[in-house]
Amino acid sequence: MNITVYLGANAGNDPTLRKAVQELGAWIGTSGNALIYGGSKTGLMGEIAKSVLEAGGNVTGVEPQFFMDEGFQYDGLTELIVTKDMSERKNEMIELGDAFIAFPGGTGTLEEISEIMSKVSLKQLDAPCILYNLNGFYQDLKALLNHMIEMGLSSKERQEGIYFVDSLDQIKCILGKAD
Repeated sequence: MNITVYLGANAGNDPTLRKAVQELGAWIGTSGNALIYGGSKTGLMGEIAKSVLEAGGNVTGVEPQFFMDEGFQYDGLTELIVTKDMSERKNEMIELGDAFIAFPGGTGTLEEISEIMSKVSLKQLDAPCILYNLNGFYQDLKALLNHMIEMGLSSKERQEGIYFVDSLDQIKCILGKAD
């Protein structure tokens, strides 16, 4: 399974993020799955690529040309796909993915997983959309989605396939059902 992971190019200031992303990467690498991610060497993005590769897994990075020009790409990936811009990058990552995980990240991560959430809710994408709610990171987004249901602007049926999880074990369970 190709697992697309969205996460920050910054490391953040919570040391548990690095440990959790390394655990996720090691599991992807040893489980026979492959990582699809943004292609950068910095921050949490670099950590997950390194972890998957060290565990013997395959990593496909999808990097826009302007990041390549700045030298942000992770050298030594299984495959590096260069796109003309962020929109093309996002489309390529969706096309390649069989499951989607949003690890804690910044506005880019939020923008990318929001598109996945929308496609899943509209049944344009039949794939798990997992928000890794590590240390409550996505708790407010979860509350917002529930508020949308309460306001009659969404429904539980529309949000089927969107999961908020607190642990790697929960991710494994959801992806095990998706096989």
